[in-house]
Parts: sequence; structure tokens; C-alpha cells
Amino acid sequence: MEGQKNNTDTNQKVNWNIKPYLAIGLTAFLVIVGSMAFFFLLYRYQGFTKIIGKLISILQPITIGLVIAYLMTPVVNFEERHLLPLAQKKMKGQEKAKKVVRVVSVLGALLFFVLLIGILLLMVIPELYKSINGLVATLPKQVNSFMEWLNEYVSSDSNISGYLEVGLTKATEFFENWAKTDFLPQTKNIMVGLTTGVINAVRVLFNVLVGIIISIYVLFSKEEFIGQSKKLTYALLPGKSANAVIHTVHKSNEIFGGFISGKLLDSLIIGILCFVCLYLMKMPYALLVSVIVGVTNVIPFFGPYLGAVPSAILIMLASPIQGVYFIIFILVLQQFDGNILGPTILGESTGLSSFWVVFAILVGGGIFGILGMIIGVPAFAVIFYVFRRTVNHILKKKQLPLNSQEYVSVEHLDVESRTLMDYQEDANTRKPNKKNNNGVLGGKLNLRKNQKKK
Repeated sequence: MEGQKNNTDTNQKVNWNIKPYLAIGLTAFLVIVGSMAFFFLLYRYQGFTKIIGKLISILQPITIGLVIAYLMTPVVNFEERHLLPLAQKKMKGQEKAKKVVRVVSVLGALLFFVLLIGILLLMVIPELYKSINGLVATLPKQVNSFMEWLNEYVSSDSNISGYLEVGLTKATEFFENWAKTDFLPQTKNIMVGLTTGVINAVRVLFNVLVGIIISIYVLFSKEEFIGQSKKLTYALLPGKSANAVIHTVHKSNEIFGGFISGKLLDSLIIGILCFVCLYLMKMPYALLVSVIVGVTNVIPFFGPYLGAVPSAILIMLASPIQGVYFIIFILVLQQFDGNILGPTILGESTGLSSFWVVFAILVGGGIFGILGMIIGVPAFAVIFYVFRRTVNHILKKKQLPLNSQEYVSVEHLDVESRTLMDYQEDANTRKPNKKNNNGVLGGKLNLRKNQKKK
């Protein structure tokens, strides 16, 4: 009887110990199967991809409206903070005052953005028109002067003249063959592409107009949408998980809002500084170039260079030496922005190192283009924050240090005492020391107690 009882107890203990491993194995299996199924649906089943594309196209006005509402929210909040106390003093009903202030704030924010875009277009379009006219007027003279210089140089050397004549002949033949075999047969496709481009542009404009209307509705009822979202979160998830989700959303809003507002302010300052300096240096196309540099500066890291390349070409067409001066000026300006102005305004809004910033820009730009380059940094910052928070939570459960520097020289972990064992080298010989007093091979082991954060 006692033997049977002992066997029964042993089986129960074994089953009790195996149960968590079965759960982990089953979870891992389901994750792998789910990932494979998702990959198949996304990359192999064309019908699923078409459905996703169609859904994205249908929801495009709503997406645009939500983005516009998100960008307008800080302006609306700023206006409400200053207008609501005044309205409450003059109006008897609190609810009525809130409604009136909300209407005024939303319309004021919308008017602010429309005026901002209108001013930007009024600055760019006339300057662009003037630049194109000037370029058309001066380009033939520049080409003629270049050809005169080339003729004088070539006439002095018969060998160069022969090489140039052969090169021009081959280039002419290549162009004629390309026009006959490639360009003319593709003319119909080009016209179809232009027509499709015009239709898509009209469609995007229509979606933007619908998005503006949607953003107004969202801003009028933003508290209701926030309440419904939190209500649904607490209804579907356990308490701790719901708290984690809401905290992550708040942190994401903090990261995105801080990065976008800071980057816009940084780009505005850079654009103004660029215009003032180019005007004092008497550079051509100062206003147009400054707008290009300021707008492209919104893209982190690569943006300033993307704007500097066409600007430098535009200035070089008018004056090559001034184009060289402009390149030097842009390098100095971007050093000032990257090392002084940018860190002062943005601070630690993303919490990412320079390596991860470049990584986020490359990945975001590779997947979503220019838009991905702009939002790639804050999006990756949110992912990095969630990952770091999860890792720290696991380390706290294991009673291990949270600071990464604590793990730089770790050789291994003493599981029983939860102590990190450091590997040290002899400062004189720079070679691993022999056995220590405890008889441990491979070098000295420095025991370091974990510091628990309260």
C-alpha cells in the first residue's frame, strides 16, 4: 500500500512538473503555425492581398482624417486652455461654454493649418515660377558659352576633336535607335500612365477633402472616442494587460507628439536661418532653396542632404562658384542642427541611439517610402520602448540588474545565489589569470550582488 501511495505521489509530482512545459510547447507550436499561416495568406494567396489593398484604399479618407485630427489636437488643446476660462466667466452653463469653445477651437485650428499651407504655397509657387523663367532665359546663353569654350579647346587638339566626333556619332545613333525601338512603342503606355496619374491625383485630393471633414467630427467627439476605446480595452483584456495597453498608448502619444512637434519646430528654425544666411550671401533662389531645405529637414538624418542636392544643382546652374559656397554652407548648417539645435529641441523624445535612428529610417523608408522615413523613428521608438519594458519586467522577476552596463563583463550567472560572475584580466599581462583560491578555471571571478530597485 505504501509503495502504491509513493508511486501515486511520484506520478502526481511528475505530471505537475510536466504541465508547464506542455503549455509552453503547445504555445510555441501554435505561434509557429499561426506565423506560417499568416505568411501564406500575405505572400501566397493573392486574393487576401487584394482584399487588404482594397480595404486600405476604402479606408484612406478615414486614415487621412485621423492623421489630420492628431496633428490638429495640440492646437485645439492650446486654444481651449486659454478660451475656456473666459467663456465660463461670460456664460452661465458650463456645458454650453465647453461646446462653444470646442467649436471655436476646432475651426481656429483648421483655419491655422489652411493659412499655414496657403502661405507656404504662396512662398513657393511664385518663386518657383520665377526660377523656371530665369533658368529658361539664361540656360541657352550658358549652353552657348560652354559650346564656344569647348570648340576653342577642341580646335587646339586634333586628337580630342576626333574622339569627340566619334563619341557624338555613337551617341546620335544610340538615341535614334532608342527613339525607334523603345520610346515610340511606349508612347501609348505613357499617355495611359499620365491619365491614370491625373485620376489618382484627383482621387487623393477628394480623399483629403473628405479626411478634413472626418477630422472635424473626430475633434468634436474626441473624449467620447477615447472613452469608448478604453472601455473596450478593459472589456476584452484582463486588468493588468489593459493597464499595460493603455500605458503603452499614452507613451506612444508622448513619443510621437514630442518628436513630430519638435521636428517641425526644428525644420522651421532651419528654414529661417537658411533664408537669412543665403540672402546675406546674395545667393540666387534664396527663398525657394530655403523652403526646400526646411521641408526636407523633417526627414531625420538623410533629409537635409535630400534637400541640398537639388538646391545645389539649381544654384550651380546660375553660378557654379556660388553652388560650391552653398554646399559648404549646408554642411555647416547641418552640423549646427545635428549637434546643437536638434538635440536641444528634441532632447530624449525617442530614447534611441544614433545607430537605431539610422536603422529605423532605412527600414521605414524601404517599406513605406518618404512617409516611412518620417514616422519610422518614433514608430521604432515605441517598439523599442515596449521591448525594453518587457525585458526589464522579466529581469525583475528573475531578480537581476536592469542596467545594461552591469552585463558587459559578465562570465556567467550563479543560479543559486542570483549573482553575476565577472571575468577580469590581469592589467599587466592582459592575459587571463590562473585558478583563484576557489579553484575556478578561466580567470578571476568577481562576485557582485544585485542591487534591487525599490
